[in-house]
Amino acid sequence: MALKHVDAVVIGSGAGGGIVAKELACAGMKVVLLERGRWVTPADCRKDDLRNQRTSVLGAPFGPDDEGNPRVYVDLQGREHIVYPSRGAYHNNAMCVGGGTASYGAMAWRFMPQDFKMRSTYGPVEGSTLEDWPISYADLEPFYEKAEWELGVSGDDGPNPFKGPRRRPLPMPPLPPNREYEILKPAALRLGWHPFDIPMLRNSVPYDGRPPCMRCRWCVGFACEVNAKNGTQNTVIPKALATGNCELRTECVAREILLDHKGRARAVVYHDRDGRIQTQPANLIVVSCGAIESARLLLNSKSKWFPNGIGNNHDWVGRNLQGHTYTGAIGLFPFDCYDDLGPGASIAICDFNHGNPGLVGGAMLANEFIRLPYQFVQRVQSFVPKSWGKPFKDFMRQWYRRSIMVQGPVQEMPMWEARVQLDPKVKDRWGIPVARLSGRKHPHTLEVAEYISQKAELWLREAGAIQTFRRVPGPELSAGQHQAGTCRMGKDPKTSVVDPYCRVHDVENLYVVDASVHVTNGGFNPVLTIMAIAYWAAHHILKAHRAS
Repeated sequence: MALKHVDAVVIGSGAGGGIVAKELACAGMKVVLLERGRWVTPADCRKDDLRNQRTSVLGAPFGPDDEGNPRVYVDLQGREHIVYPSRGAYHNNAMCVGGGTASYGAMAWRFMPQDFKMRSTYGPVEGSTLEDWPISYADLEPFYEKAEWELGVSGDDGPNPFKGPRRRPLPMPPLPPNREYEILKPAALRLGWHPFDIPMLRNSVPYDGRPPCMRCRWCVGFACEVNAKNGTQNTVIPKALATGNCELRTECVAREILLDHKGRARAVVYHDRDGRIQTQPANLIVVSCGAIESARLLLNSKSKWFPNGIGNNHDWVGRNLQGHTYTGAIGLFPFDCYDDLGPGASIAICDFNHGNPGLVGGAMLANEFIRLPYQFVQRVQSFVPKSWGKPFKDFMRQWYRRSIMVQGPVQEMPMWEARVQLDPKVKDRWGIPVARLSGRKHPHTLEVAEYISQKAELWLREAGAIQTFRRVPGPELSAGQHQAGTCRMGKDPKTSVVDPYCRVHDVENLYVVDASVHVTNGGFNPVLTIMAIAYWAAHHILKAHRAS
């Protein structure tokens, strides 16, 4: 039986799709929200050190399963590898209701004004597709504010002199400081830096009917058992469903988008939870699957209008895949630093996001979330003589509680060669060509990472560390949970995939609303910018809807 025609289909319920679905449903539109994963509860996590979104050696608890969900990764030597969600080269982001927001660390950063005009600020970078955004910080500021207040953000960025202007403060105060905060803050001040409380999508006080954070160690990589971590699954999606205008269909995998005889999007073809192919017609379609899967869906949606995939007549879909080059340092101290107060991350500086001599961009620096013992092993194993046996156990016993890690997400130089394609041979369990990932980091990204790691080490030594280890990643492709850039926003269809309002060029009723549209990815966790763009795009979708 044919499915009933609706006003809108939103594909993906994460930071972008969940918000768009809520905005459209609250405005009276009939919405179908498709999610390839399922609802995940804290009970599903089991507080397992070896099976969480950060450590997935025993599987990806927030989806997808290894079985039936491969990708192909091409390494720097050109060798092809079939990889699965529990492995790093897969570059997984959670696939469940709420997407990555169900398990993230919940840092809630606004990009800085300079982040929207990187080419104008620094000039061209050889070998990079660095460009300005077609929208500005001022355009997004009201929508940043809306995300902060509707979902709920705690913190205090008042002492940060580098932030963009804001009309309202954050709605909740920061959590009380932990031991690492008390150690790092005076050190930063002695260095002449400007430390402040990290903004987080986490309740420090009761907010919108949800309790405050209980400060447990199982935070980043886990679902919050008291609902104090604010994602789309416990904020906007329940509000969308409460309108009666939004239907959430879980375990539904989008296969392709169909166009009509005029080149307008007319329906989404998807596999339901029983594997049956369904066709959902709609007046408009919003793709919010994350940078890898959104590009994959567009590339697999071929027609006479777009023989190489929707939006891809100029070969930009899937290009410029980027994430963040995390860099920093670990310090060992002659006293206990660990107080078992989650989430751990608490203090940051933005002194090195911009204005670094001879460098393009930079990164914020912050102390790390609580590192569970297995995660600590992963961080330090390259710095100790043996990563097994009694010497390593002795190292863990001596230093686990006496260590602090400071790190930051370096803003990457986008690369044309870093990309998502459809693999010509490998298919998933539904017979859909899988994503093929290839490319590398730009050399200048690694230069910036080296500089930022030196600043992290300096901060730790000033704080009293007696030994430090710097961590700088290699040149391999970057994406991961901060994946972005594959459906670039721009005004020119020849050099971008969507327009400034996230509408796919030449398809008037098809939108991409997630980090795919980011021109650059800032030196910050990108989720609040994804949310702000979702509110921005929804505002313009509704404006066009009312006009028609």
